[in-house]
Amino acid sequence: MNQSVPTMTRVLSNCLPIAIFLVGSTLGAEPQPLAHAHNDYEHSRPLLDALSHGFCSVEADVYEVDGALLVAHDREKVEPARTLQKLYLEPLRERVEANRGAVYKNGPRFTLLIDFKSEGKRTYEVLQKVLVDYREMLVRDVDGQRKPGAVSIVISGNRPFKMIEEDQERLVGIDGRLSDLSSKRSAELMPLISDNWRNHFRWRGIGEFPEQERTKLRGIVRQAHAAGRRVRFWATPESEDVWRELAAAGVDHLNTDQLGKLEAFLKKEIEPRRS
Repeated sequence: MNQSVPTMTRVLSNCLPIAIFLVGSTLGAEPQPLAHAHNDYEHSRPLLDALSHGFCSVEADVYEVDGALLVAHDREKVEPARTLQKLYLEPLRERVEANRGAVYKNGPRFTLLIDFKSEGKRTYEVLQKVLVDYREMLVRDVDGQRKPGAVSIVISGNRPFKMIEEDQERLVGIDGRLSDLSSKRSAELMPLISDNWRNHFRWRGIGEFPEQERTKLRGIVRQAHAAGRRVRFWATPESEDVWRELAAAGVDHLNTDQLGKLEAFLKKEIEPRRS
């Protein structure tokens, strides 16, 4: 994807803070494929802080309010200026254009997990209209044919399964739960399995990981991977011992609110194993 003069003019004139971020050193941040920014929008610079730490997956909660998709954890905290487009879709598009078709140069596909907090069908109707303007950067399925893209969008929360399944040009996937491990849905439709750690495991990172729970975790990952799906847990303790066990089991996304702590852990313990 070639960067055109009009595009660069639009970046510099309309998105100056983003442009400064793009041309800075963080454009070449080392990607951390395992790193997932939970409730990313609560950081001082939504998305941009995660990118500066090399995160390859971020999560945004959205509410549909009068035809707009507003990013917030609670309905009473929504602000008209904090739209999904402004906080995530626009800066991702600028990033993909600057990197000639990727969020990270020579890096993995980026995941934007959108958690529907408002009613699923109406929220998806609005999202469908919004995503049309960004379709060229998105992984998409058109009449059953997979089209590659720099960004994969996955819908969590109040998921309107039937609407998403029946979409002729589907620009999103569905976030499953552990109850979906045996689902017959394709990995293209349901690329991710996420669930609450505390509902399935008693270990909180203190003391040894019980062998029975370790075996259970690795069985979950094996089953998901056999179906072509990735795995993520939320509500995991912010503990290096927990991250170490998750990574050893093959969990694909390590969930955190502490971006710098997880980046340091991955650089210290995971990157050396790959070199």
